Amino acid sequence: MEHVPAAAHATVRGRVPLPVLRADGGVTRARVISFDGLADGREHLALALGDRASDRPCAAGVPLVRLHSECLTGDVFGSQRCDCGPQLREAVGRIADTGGYLLYLRQEGRGIGLYNKLDAYLLQDGGLDTYEANLALGFGTDEREYAVAAQMLRTLGVDELDLLTNNPDKATQLRAAGIRVRHRVPTGVHRSPANARYLAAKAGRGAHTLGDDPFDPRDVIRGGRRGSRGSQDG
Repeated sequence: MEHVPAAAHATVRGRVPLPVLRADGGVTRARVISFDGLADGREHLALALGDRASDRPCAAGVPLVRLHSECLTGDVFGSQRCDCGPQLREAVGRIADTGGYLLYLRQEGRGIGLYNKLDAYLLQDGGLDTYEANLALGFGTDEREYAVAAQMLRTLGVDELDLLTNNPDKATQLRAAGIRVRHRVPTGVHRSPANARYLAAKAGRGAHTLGDDPFDPRDVIRGGRRGSRGSQDG
């Protein structure tokens, strides 16, 4: 896991109005926020939505926040190997309705980068799950750190939030960085035959909560779900 140094002071570089397409086909007003002085030097973004998207947000209450790690294949190309794209679109709609921020973090492939993620896909096609593939490439199961997310939140004046995630590690890391996580709000579970093994691995090895009826890893075999030869995970 790449170590992110202790958060220094960051500043807002710019706030740009951005009409954003919702999953239901509507358009919502947003404001994309860039930063100077982020601790890891990467070009992370915050998307202000709902009552936080005005020129001078004066919202009251605790914002709903999603930490979304970049996934080119899922977010842009609509890959079915993972659930990243549907989670991103769901988050935009839910945060727009509630008011808050979506932090778009440049941590492709759980922090191993795009090309390494594609290498991991090949290993998964050979039978490894998404965590085993990262280990086989010499990485940790999850290389992401969220100290920079806490730095971004403080720059935006957020020290308490409701966190939209199924991943308990995000809440743990934010709390360790001094951000108060009032509630962890689950996302939807975007199941498909193609991402069955991926979701099973997230539930079984990553401790992700997948609703009231999560995939049971025993229902998944190497190469896909029983009766589905084409299933893959990302």
